[in-house]
Amino acid sequence: MRFRNAIVRTPCRNMTYGLTEADMGKPDYDLALMQHAQYIAALKQCGLDVLVMEADEDFPDSTFVEDTALLTPACAIITRPGAQSRRGETASMASELKKYFQTIEAIQPPGTVDAGDIMMVGDHYYIGLSGRTNPSGAQQLIRILERHHMTASTVTVPHALHLKAGVAYLENNHVVITEEFWNQPDFSRFTQIRVKPEESYAANCVWINGFALVASGFPETLKAIKASGYKTISLDMSEFQKLDGGLSCLSLRF
Repeated sequence: MRFRNAIVRTPCRNMTYGLTEADMGKPDYDLALMQHAQYIAALKQCGLDVLVMEADEDFPDSTFVEDTALLTPACAIITRPGAQSRRGETASMASELKKYFQTIEAIQPPGTVDAGDIMMVGDHYYIGLSGRTNPSGAQQLIRILERHHMTASTVTVPHALHLKAGVAYLENNHVVITEEFWNQPDFSRFTQIRVKPEESYAANCVWINGFALVASGFPETLKAIKASGYKTISLDMSEFQKLDGGLSCLSLRF
């Protein structure tokens, strides 16, 4: 698949009050803005047209737009985030997506889905069952995808916040994968680029049009991805890491 577009949202000043389990301190807002600008530049380097939505101070976590929707070749699916405080983020995203998609579906209560739990491999979607995505939401998502002639399956997420915090598909049958998923049968058919526990944050990388975006500061993972034949772009993600956010979280790519 070749991506043409991306949607991002400028971090708001209230991001310093965002949800986190990282215990790494509060993010530096000005530095976060600089890192976000570098992220946008990388998306453009990958050949994407980037829509930048305005910051929304009502929602501290709103820069992590990936969780609000799953974008497929056939339709957009508005999620229902697992964190109550994030559910209001989807309304403005749905309005933007109407400019791009004729068909928009939505997850309904009591289902919850964060799209950070969804990994696309061709026309199949792996859905992580985590603290943010529940079985009701996953089953709704499977039914929607099947109506549009795609397939999906669920994967238990033992410890990570989201599935894609531990597994990233880099095309060409390769996954970057953390230890908790090394022996997961669902991923045994892939060539695994294994991430050591001390570099687990680097597993959240993104493939875009032949490039792999990788968080800087994790040399062993970067070396392994390069050795597997990928062109890489390294990006400083320190301020977003403090909020449990990774490279995939900051954009919707389609």
